Amino acid sequence: MQPLKPLVLSGREVLPLVEGGKGISVSNGESSGAWAASGGVGTFSGVNADTRDLDGNLIPMVYYGKTRRERHEELVAFSIRGAIAQARVAYEIAGGQGRIHMNILWEMAAAERILNSVLEGAKGVIHGVTCGAGMPYRIAEICTRYEVYYYPIISSARAFRALWKRAYHRFRDWLGAVVYEDPWLAGGHNGLSNAEDPLRPEPPLPRIAELRRLMNEYGLQKTPIVMAGGVWCLSEWQDFLDNPDVGPVAFQFGTRPLLTKESPISEVWKRRLLTLKNGDVLLHRFSPTGFYSSAVTNPFLHELQERSKRQVAFSTTPVGELDQPFPVGARHRLVHLTAVDKAQAEAWVAAGFTEALRTPDSTLIFVTPARAAEIRTDQIECMGCLSACLFSNWAQNEDGSTGKKADPRSFCIQKTLQDISHGGDVDTQLMFAGHNAYRFAADPYYANGFVPTVRELVARIQTGD
Repeated sequence: MQPLKPLVLSGREVLPLVEGGKGISVSNGESSGAWAASGGVGTFSGVNADTRDLDGNLIPMVYYGKTRRERHEELVAFSIRGAIAQARVAYEIAGGQGRIHMNILWEMAAAERILNSVLEGAKGVIHGVTCGAGMPYRIAEICTRYEVYYYPIISSARAFRALWKRAYHRFRDWLGAVVYEDPWLAGGHNGLSNAEDPLRPEPPLPRIAELRRLMNEYGLQKTPIVMAGGVWCLSEWQDFLDNPDVGPVAFQFGTRPLLTKESPISEVWKRRLLTLKNGDVLLHRFSPTGFYSSAVTNPFLHELQERSKRQVAFSTTPVGELDQPFPVGARHRLVHLTAVDKAQAEAWVAAGFTEALRTPDSTLIFVTPARAAEIRTDQIECMGCLSACLFSNWAQNEDGSTGKKADPRSFCIQKTLQDISHGGDVDTQLMFAGHNAYRFAADPYYANGFVPTVRELVARIQTGD
């Protein structure tokens, strides 16, 4: 493999190797600081990041607010303190090497407020901000105000065109790079649009070449593209290097840094990564954000799949084939199903799935009483972690609501990600991962359960393997 050429990112020449930011608390100050200290770009997650006391003990996120809005404000305060704390940890560990970036989701709660407060409270510590999960038009203006480089995460040239024309053309000097995240291969939330088939992945090179042509039209020939999603060995990406159709390029690693000494995930989680097989990561649409996302197939995802399968359409009055009365709820109020669906619903009830929960799509799902109680409790205890949540119907507007019925087919993403990132059971929580995660088991580098330090991993990546 040809040697990697240094690249200027966020105002400094660094290795073109970027740590992908993973929330909640999965990319933290220690992991990102170590990556930067190794000469690349370390990225900590600014999504509800951890705060620790003077003795290094985790300060738990305990909510005292009686309403969603009160808990939402508590979460915002937690998020600001946590992100500033992790930025300072990363900066100290980096020791002046590499660059430190913060990753945020544009659709997370109060993204603009949090970003402004963090950049104000950590001046000179954060060099760049990566941002995806939505269309972050205002990220350019905010970062420019603090003289911090911005890195939009997009999955198509079409998305970048919209961002550029609406906002970015006025803030070109602080555009650090454009992160192209492959929507079929990346872990976590993905940028698949309604025009793209989740079951028919497209190769990234033509899509990146289209993005580069567009960027060249805008005079951005020297602005790098960061290839993200599906990157494991650089030897597999040789056709991207010194390719005029790609231009200056860096590579982002999201999954491989999970299995390092500095990675804060639990040892159980790390061991599980070493057992995955090809196909064990599922691209699904259960997330309360409404986005597609990729996670390890486990009992948590299986339950969501089965929950949605136990679903029938209903009407509150007899309409067409929906003419069979069926009692639901403690008061046995009648809804109307088709004859076929009524027989199926009765079979589910007989099997113990006795609770029928209504969805925003005029359907019923059937769950056990224990699952129904958990769903309702999670919806009631919502702390407003997203700008809009399908599961709880929270929205950060004057009404505090999306105006739609809460969707019991989804889940509380804040609850499960906080749980798994702080030692929770990897089988009963959401475990985000890229689709290459199965390669831990096949890569000889990880033989006999070997877990490298970040510095060792960065050195390994530079060999091409």
